[in-house]
Amino acid sequence: MNSEMDAERPHVICVPLPAQGHINPMLKLAKLFHHIGFFITFVHTKFNFDRLIKSNGPNSLKGLPDFRFETISDGLPPENERGIMDLPDLCKAIPIDGLISFRDIITKIVSLTDSDVPPVTCIISDGVMSFTLKVAQEFNIPEFMLFTPSGCGMLGYLNFEELQKRGYFPLKDEKNLCDGYLETEVDWIPAMRGARLKDLPTFFRTTNSSDTMFNYNKDTVNNAMKAKGIILNTFQELEAEVLDAIRIKYPHLYPIGPLSMLHKKFSISKNNNQLESIDFNLWKEDVKCMKWLDERDKGSVVYVNFGSLVIMNAKQLREFAWGLSNSKYNFLWIIRPNLVDCGGEVITNDEYLKEIEHRGLILEWCLSHSSIGGYLSHCGWNSTLESICEGVPMACWPFFAEQQTNCFYACNRWGIGMEIDSDSDVSREQVEGLVKELMGGEKGKEMKKKCVEWKHKVEVATSLGGSSYNNFQSLVLQLKKIKTEQRNF
Repeated sequence: MNSEMDAERPHVICVPLPAQGHINPMLKLAKLFHHIGFFITFVHTKFNFDRLIKSNGPNSLKGLPDFRFETISDGLPPENERGIMDLPDLCKAIPIDGLISFRDIITKIVSLTDSDVPPVTCIISDGVMSFTLKVAQEFNIPEFMLFTPSGCGMLGYLNFEELQKRGYFPLKDEKNLCDGYLETEVDWIPAMRGARLKDLPTFFRTTNSSDTMFNYNKDTVNNAMKAKGIILNTFQELEAEVLDAIRIKYPHLYPIGPLSMLHKKFSISKNNNQLESIDFNLWKEDVKCMKWLDERDKGSVVYVNFGSLVIMNAKQLREFAWGLSNSKYNFLWIIRPNLVDCGGEVITNDEYLKEIEHRGLILEWCLSHSSIGGYLSHCGWNSTLESICEGVPMACWPFFAEQQTNCFYACNRWGIGMEIDSDSDVSREQVEGLVKELMGGEKGKEMKKKCVEWKHKVEVATSLGGSSYNNFQSLVLQLKKIKTEQRNF
């Protein structure tokens, strides 16, 4: 396209939080916009940009003429591993260093003349990257925010201020973590009937009133009121009551999920192989599992994946490992290099590998497959949506943040999950029993049936005329309207 034609295109700048579970949905959204003719600038942190190059090769982030990349600083030193324990440091640093470097990017783009890069139409930032709002206001650029948690998780964060007002935050004593206090029912949120304190996002579980993560998330949802609209990676049919509650605070709400499914349908219709080759996996995918999975019966494999941030201790790892083995079901376990806080030798020793020979496969990363019949998951939102989209029931072991909230809804509202209590020591007997029920028990069969029903509803929601499809079209029209107004100004 020539410069004159490019200048007429809406230009969206996408800014995800630099974590895998946040990058993936933002990438899907960026590709959706590109499929319909938008110009995209995708902003990584410099650390993640270098990591992606290392993982995927030197040409992996060359981009396209109209799908380009920029980098900002996350403010952390190079030696910082940027794991789950480093999140508070990230939340302190990136609003300062990220703000400065993001302002530099916008300044550079705005100052471009006679360029193939069109003027910026809007910024879409991750909901927890709200420092970008300051830059958007400085340059009079409209901003939308993509919140990557579930609607129910989002509603939990929206009630952090109320938790504080009602005296539930901070905790009076650390004993409250284990003395039954967290079983207190949350009775003031109609859309969360039956939920307990333990089912809310975990960042309130501290005696420190100045806790970084609690206050960062509380401030984030309040800052989002300055945005022109809120985008959620969920769909109306799944979280109708919750979404209605969120609309009270954010009337301009666009539930357009699951983004993975919506993107898949658009990518099939557009067939842009060059665009689809852009991938942002921070770990190198291991595809040798495909042959192993092909040799298993459909629905016979337990898929085990605790996401990109969860860490566990050696005892927990051992109990999960032997519980899976003792269930006698085939299983595929994705083991990140940093999953265990003190090494993973407990499941790579000769005794264990001999025990699971031909039944278990342990890898660093993998793709999904039709032979998978159940997920053992941390109940992160991307994993939960994947389970719904694939029609696969879950055994849930939530770890932190809104994973507990997702688990509550998966088990008590949507009928697709069974919980392994994350507030007590996990045992191999518990894991074994849950896996057997998940894969072959009556409860597992009921969950499978419910999963198939939700899978059908996902197909409808993301198809022509469905709720997510229509909400996405409304969002597109809103951005095109902004572009027209900017051009006529």
